[in-house]
Amino acid sequence: MINQKSIAVLPFVNMSNDIDNEYFCDGVSEEIINALTKIKGLKVTARTSSFTFKNKNIDVRHIGNQLGVTTVLEGSIRKANNRVRITAQLIDTRDGTHYWSKNFDRELIDIFKLQDEISLLIASEIRSNFGHFEIQDHLVKESTISIQAYELFLKGRYNQLKWTPESMHLAIQYYDKAVAIDKNYAKAYYANLQCYGLLSAWGYMTSKQAIEMAINNFLKAKEIDTQMPEYPLSFVGKTFWGEWNFKAAYEYIKQVLAINPNHIDGLEAMAELFIANGFFKQALVYANKLLELDPLSANNHYTLAHIYYYQEKYELALKSIRKAISIRPDLELANHFYVLCLIGLKDKVLFEEVVENQKLCKFQRILYKVVNEDFEITENQIKSLDEIEKESTQLLPYQLYILANSGHKKEAFALLKKYIEQRRGQIINFRQEPLLKELHCFSEFNSLHQSNLFITDLKTQVRAQTDSKVLLNKEEQAVFKEKLLKYFNEDKPYLDSQLSLNSVAKHLEIHSNKLSYLINEIMEVNFNEFINQYRLKHFKMIALNPEFKKITILGLAYDSGFNSKTVFNTFFKKEIGITPRQWVKSQN
Repeated sequence: MINQKSIAVLPFVNMSNDIDNEYFCDGVSEEIINALTKIKGLKVTARTSSFTFKNKNIDVRHIGNQLGVTTVLEGSIRKANNRVRITAQLIDTRDGTHYWSKNFDRELIDIFKLQDEISLLIASEIRSNFGHFEIQDHLVKESTISIQAYELFLKGRYNQLKWTPESMHLAIQYYDKAVAIDKNYAKAYYANLQCYGLLSAWGYMTSKQAIEMAINNFLKAKEIDTQMPEYPLSFVGKTFWGEWNFKAAYEYIKQVLAINPNHIDGLEAMAELFIANGFFKQALVYANKLLELDPLSANNHYTLAHIYYYQEKYELALKSIRKAISIRPDLELANHFYVLCLIGLKDKVLFEEVVENQKLCKFQRILYKVVNEDFEITENQIKSLDEIEKESTQLLPYQLYILANSGHKKEAFALLKKYIEQRRGQIINFRQEPLLKELHCFSEFNSLHQSNLFITDLKTQVRAQTDSKVLLNKEEQAVFKEKLLKYFNEDKPYLDSQLSLNSVAKHLEIHSNKLSYLINEIMEVNFNEFINQYRLKHFKMIALNPEFKKITILGLAYDSGFNSKTVFNTFFKKEIGITPRQWVKSQN
């Protein structure tokens, strides 16, 4: 069932004369996504999945179905000199109705205020159509005092998200230029920190060099802003992957998710942490949350496959792995795990089809044989394993797996101990790895790196983001309900087609969150249904008045406060059961 209060922000289309302004459009789109994720109770599709539809002419109903959202935001940006014009519109994915649109024409210097304004308006419109949630007074804060630094940051982000070593180095150059202009630009320092971490993890920078640069950026960032999720997240890589200090990593991940419960990197880290400790039930909760927010992320399907693989549920793991590969055929880790699942299933026919063109097919075939065919490796084959052991960036420890499942278990155990001492990320899940079960016979196995994360530490439920807080007591509910009804019956504000929940709240001198709570939770109707019922009643009254018989049905609808033919016709038929024209004809 699709969450009613949900949205996907599609990448804004670049309408500027300069095609190079695409980085700016992508950046603004992502900023709005990040702003909306701060709203508790609103499901916002993550960037990876939303950007899947970039430059694709696909029916929004199909997009809504794929992403599990009721609303899509699409729009365009025209940037010229010091001005920016943004056009945005909200579309109901159930029927393709455009139920809100607005043009914004501002000075570029006001870009953060503009992003905040757009995000607040979007949230307000979704709430008016689909139900109550609280909205903060502001969703976007100014991250830099320099527009030039901000544009450089967006160029860096645009390149970083290409996820190649070359683009990562280019991103660092842009981030460095951004902080050269504004030395207090915390977001750019944190972005550099992530780039250096990834380049080190991928083996494209020496660990010593990357750590030195990362620490340098971190020390500057933390002096400026420790309230961003990037701050606690920056400790996760060190404590989790660097030190295998699982309890400390757990505390830092919790801090990330306290700042933003839908932070994709935070959710993924929590899932991976639970996998490493064998808490598969808890890991599954976070993996499913990831897929709810980011259903078209190959990485998220790979994470889910991990959970099933370590439980030896190979068929389920294969299903998720295939989904990951269908989204990103170049996801190398997914292709390796595809092979491991087939080894677990003993499916030799499909195994041969899959490994035929893989770079490490020679070692994958040896692994299949030692696991499933009682094959003993030769001395020459053992020597050949050194080829991959020397590869510091190897994605999977094939040498370890082969030795562990052959007659060389002692050598395998020694190699495992060595990898653990080196804190190699490839074997962080060694206790759960099916291909290392043969090493459990060693008495020392249980004493190998003991986890310091215990089940009593955990708060694992990722609860549905419902708002059970009572914003108005019984007395306040009665008072404001009476004021609201009196205002609508006497002043007829619904005749204003631009009427909003915020403007009604201002007139009644009540916070918009409290008014939303009153209408949605107490009166059990959303704001648009509430005002459209009044508009419908007014339309029926004037439609039967001979004085207005020369005015068209659509004209009467507009006079009643409706501002869209589609909205009017849809609402009328939903409430009355027939079209407006059929109803008028029946009354005559």
